[in-house]
Amino acid sequence: MIDQLSLTNFKAFRSAHIPLAPVTLLTGLNSSGKSTVLQSLALLRQSYDSGTLLSIDGDSDERGGFLLDGDLVELGTGQDVLHEDFVRAEGEPDPLITVGFRMADGQMYEWSARYVSEEDVLPLRRTRTVDPALWGEIPLFSRRFQYLKADRIVPATSYPRSHHQAIGRGFLGSRGEHTVNFLRHHAQDLVPEGPLRHPEARAHTFLDQVGAWMQELCPGVNLEATEIPGTDSVRLSYGFGGTAGLDSSSRRRPTNVGFGLTYALPIVVACLTAAPGSLILLENPEAHLHPRGQARMAALIAAAASAGAQVIVETHSDHVLDGTRLAVKQGRLKASDTAVHYFRGNGADVEIVSPAVGEDGMLSEWPKGFFDETDHTLDQLLG
Repeated sequence: MIDQLSLTNFKAFRSAHIPLAPVTLLTGLNSSGKSTVLQSLALLRQSYDSGTLLSIDGDSDERGGFLLDGDLVELGTGQDVLHEDFVRAEGEPDPLITVGFRMADGQMYEWSARYVSEEDVLPLRRTRTVDPALWGEIPLFSRRFQYLKADRIVPATSYPRSHHQAIGRGFLGSRGEHTVNFLRHHAQDLVPEGPLRHPEARAHTFLDQVGAWMQELCPGVNLEATEIPGTDSVRLSYGFGGTAGLDSSSRRRPTNVGFGLTYALPIVVACLTAAPGSLILLENPEAHLHPRGQARMAALIAAAASAGAQVIVETHSDHVLDGTRLAVKQGRLKASDTAVHYFRGNGADVEIVSPAVGEDGMLSEWPKGFFDETDHTLDQLLG
């Protein structure tokens, strides 16, 4: 598990050391640096996948670098990622952009790239890592990694069927575009006994478990994922029964069902893939969900962490926060396994306030601006 992320001269951060936990919630106003935390990790993964995240050999600084534009993130060029109030390292003619992290065992990994204003591959200047041959054991660089951006798949008549991505790599895609094919291929796999097994599911198969968790968002829904013969596409369909009052044998395509179900599906599937040592990065898992669905999504995230995964979440939802707190109070998640960070700009840099979650689910502090808009509105309504 990654227990601390370090950033220097990277986008919103002049210098920051951010503690991480099995469940980390990143909150704050828009453009306050939350997404940057996830992007920095995705940048390392993207550079690793492309083969540019290499060790320094001798005095050469041109063997590897940060790939700023790729499948996971599109950050632009050096001038787009350099902090405006950058720190120039002693003895360096150009500022260094540094991304690093510390594992729970104390092992440090750090990469510093030289700033080049118009380039989208920033050359590495120095590194601090173990043998690159061992990087595959780190969740960030292994098959146990998922990253889902806020811009996810929407209702469509078909979705891509990529054997390499969904089956070979086990990757859902940064937009969740390979989720339906992943679900089709793994439909009859068994979800291991543990916190991720939904108690009301018909069976322990992956498809039934996904369906049970999706019913937390829309009661009575069930799913099918099938290939479209003769094409490189797969089809998703929904059925309804039980409390929805419709015959489950009548299938409906996603374009005729509410937007939120399809948007939430990659999050549910990603969490149900959680296993010891997994790393899951989620942007706005609450998007397009009603408050109860947002709280239940937090319960699923807590279950994924209890199953051994590390989940880092960017969220604007007080329901996700409260659902996480409730999981702690009910003993489904340890208080020590949570981290909550509230990001706010102070003009030149980002200030991070980190309320601690107690065993009773209460927070150690409630900073000004931290999910307090309901109180402000009620004061005006009652005043």
